[in-house]
Amino acid sequence: MKKIVLFASGSGSNAEKIVLHFNTNELAKVVEIFTNNPNAKVLDRAKNLNVPVHIFNRQELNEGKVLDILKDLQPDLIVLAGFLWKFPEPIIKEYPNKIINIHPALLPNYGGKGMYGMNVHQAVLDSKEKETGITIHYVNEHYDEGEFIFQKSVNIEDCQTAEAIADKIHVLEHQYFPEVIEKLITHNS
Repeated sequence: MKKIVLFASGSGSNAEKIVLHFNTNELAKVVEIFTNNPNAKVLDRAKNLNVPVHIFNRQELNEGKVLDILKDLQPDLIVLAGFLWKFPEPIIKEYPNKIINIHPALLPNYGGKGMYGMNVHQAVLDSKEKETGITIHYVNEHYDEGEFIFQKSVNIEDCQTAEAIADKIHVLEHQYFPEVIEKLITHNS
């Protein structure tokens, strides 16, 4: 069985959908959830789903402690599901093409440092876009610049607020993120 490790900083709705998806098959299992936020709602979700968690700080991430733990876990895939910090190069080099992220817009637009969550949706709204979507991509040393794996768009002409856009994006994320992860794991088996 393949091992997935999740990184999340916030509510963890995507993390929960991924855990539940893989709880129903023998292909893979989420073996641990890492978070940099000791107050993140993802901790409650992980507890309810019986998934171990590891809370870490920036120093532990950047100075190799998190990498050491990952080496012990031996994940087949590392999934960033709403993780807000830049991933350190030593981890990226240790796991080439085994770290993926989901971005709540159609990259390369609305990506880069500071472009996450409601910041993205507000920028999309302010630009009067007719559509937006999600991008699942490999993680490299630059924010949101890794090779694209999957994109899906949605019409937002009826959205008057960033929150309305966020609602449509969450539907896409929850539907497609677990499916794309399963395809990657199946393809790399």
